[in-house]
Amino acid sequence: MKNNTPESGLQRELKERHITLMALGSAIGVGLFLGSASAIELAGPGILLAYILSGIVMFFIMRALGEMAIHKPVSGSFSQYAREYLGPLPGFITGWNYWFLWVVTCMAEITAVGIYMGFWFPDVPRWIWVLAALVIMALVNFLTVKAYGELEFWFALIKIITIIFMIVSGLGMIIFGIGNGGLATGIHNLWSHGGFLPHGIKGILLSLQMVAFAFLGIEMIGVTAGEAKNPKKTIAKAVDATFWRILIFYVGALFVIMSIYPWNELGTKGSPFVMTFDKLGIPAAAGIINFVVLTAALSSCNGGLFSTARMLFNLAENGEAPKRFAKLNKNGVPGFAVFVTAIVLLIGVVLNYIVPAKVFAWVTSISTFGAIWTWVVILLSQMKFRSSLQKSKELLDYRLPLYPFSSIFSIVFLIGIAAAMALSPDTRIALVVGPLWIIILTAFFYGKGYHKKAQLTKVNKKVS
Repeated sequence: MKNNTPESGLQRELKERHITLMALGSAIGVGLFLGSASAIELAGPGILLAYILSGIVMFFIMRALGEMAIHKPVSGSFSQYAREYLGPLPGFITGWNYWFLWVVTCMAEITAVGIYMGFWFPDVPRWIWVLAALVIMALVNFLTVKAYGELEFWFALIKIITIIFMIVSGLGMIIFGIGNGGLATGIHNLWSHGGFLPHGIKGILLSLQMVAFAFLGIEMIGVTAGEAKNPKKTIAKAVDATFWRILIFYVGALFVIMSIYPWNELGTKGSPFVMTFDKLGIPAAAGIINFVVLTAALSSCNGGLFSTARMLFNLAENGEAPKRFAKLNKNGVPGFAVFVTAIVLLIGVVLNYIVPAKVFAWVTSISTFGAIWTWVVILLSQMKFRSSLQKSKELLDYRLPLYPFSSIFSIVFLIGIAAAMALSPDTRIALVVGPLWIIILTAFFYGKGYHKKAQLTKVNKKVS
């Protein structure tokens, strides 16, 4: 007998290990493997502070989302919570915004696949690999959610094992000189080249956009709530485990890299991870890391297709997207939503070929703006959710620590990241495209009469 979500028909087939690794897989992607070099260039060793501080804020966001997801596990997650606690317009914007940010993110990921495959097959046209990757990821998303979760589990595991191996081996070189002729490198590189904060506080502020982009995907735990077995147990454990693991992987990996290599040499000779594996004396280091980064891009795009399809499904269920998006295939998957997203991604891949190389910085910054909107909405929804509980005197099994300080601090911090984007010409475009997209969605909401439908629904609920 299939374990269905009563309100939607989605299959509750995701186990705790699936959910934890899906969140890790989405958050540990090109932001760490490729974006870390540019972040280090901006902040120097002080990037560790940016990751630690951002990691604490991400923990608060995840706990806030966990509160609501455990109390009311639904498909659509934070979009549905925004609709319920903040109003129809925030719910509408958040759902479509999340679809948009992952489409934009997947454009970068899926295009990167073609670049990575070019490492081994330089004579094969890049578009062939891009198309093949997109078709495979779309087909995977048509499988049962259990099969999807299993594949994503192994995708993420490859990245995690690689990072753990690098951290352990790197510590061996730092402490015992393993791989360095018995000469311990120590950690003096963290302050020997212009100090721990070579570019001061401004450097950390400039790096926050890429750091935030690296964490994009952790909120996927909330999206899985509608298809999780025993959400109360699995989501609580997954939220706490994901935070500590991501923080250890990010901070641990960058600590090792910048201890072994001077920070000002990173990014000038290829990927920091390739340089570190090469320094450890591992043959074919470039090939190994290329394979890992390839799986990272596929994993992130895989997760992006999953979450965007669920957002379209939820929007359709609420009458804010065409009804066809709410239809499930025989595997209990919103197939039409997956198909349409894949088609849009194909258009994005074509556009990536004709736009200059600078598009990667633009794409990541636009995605970060979308993520900031999502995270702020999660925190605002949670605050409203808490106030509704106080009125009804309901008790929570899972709580956000230090509430309301943690929620307020996190919102201020996220607004600060958005403001810091104005400091760089490459990220400033996000402050134009992001708000413009919000304005378009708002106009569409009122122009299509969704506000009237929402009022009618509210009246009908009161009557019933």
